[in-house]
This record gives sequence, C-alpha cells and structure tokens, in this order.
Amino acid sequence: MEHVEHLEHTETPKDMKSQIWKTFWILLAFTVIDIFFYFILLSTHAMWKNWLFIFLGVIKAYFIVGVFMHMKFERKTLMYTIILPMVFVVFLVTLMIIEGDYTNLLRWVK
Repeated sequence: MEHVEHLEHTETPKDMKSQIWKTFWILLAFTVIDIFFYFILLSTHAMWKNWLFIFLGVIKAYFIVGVFMHMKFERKTLMYTIILPMVFVVFLVTLMIIEGDYTNLLRWVK
C-alpha cells in the first residue's frame, strides 16, 4: 500500500459559489419563462404547449443535475452509465404512449 492518495477524484472548480448562483439565476429565468407561457397560453389546448413545458422542464433538469448534483464534474463513463439508461426508459415510455393512443383510436374505428 504505497500511494493510496491517488484515488479517482475529479476536482470541482474553486469558484463553486458563483457557479451555484449563476445556475440559480438561469433556473429562475426559465421558471419565469415557464410561468409566462402558462398564463399567455392558458386558454390554448394545443399539443405543442405540452411539448414546450416538457422542453423547458428538461432544460431546468439539466442544470439541476449538472450543478447541484455535481454531475457536470464527473467522468464521462459515469455520466453515460446514468444518462443512457434514462434516455432508453424515456424512449420506451414514449413508445408505450404512442401504442396506447393507437389502441385507443382503434377502439372507436369500426
């Protein structure tokens, strides 16, 4: 056991406090945009409105996971180990939603 000091450890930036505040303001801006679009499009029942909110939510989740959960500072292999299965699960859920909608549509066609 000569040198145990050399462990796999990624270094976080020295200016983490400013990074957190920057991320806070970005998240606040996206939340304000989210609320603004909600009240502007309140009476609209379009499908693209839902996709807009999902897109804004994914952007906010990216910043939360990247900075507050320190995923931005991890190694690429760990990031891929966590992110790729999640993308695969989202893909499967999307396929199930499409299939369920198609099955529901066929129920009414005679």
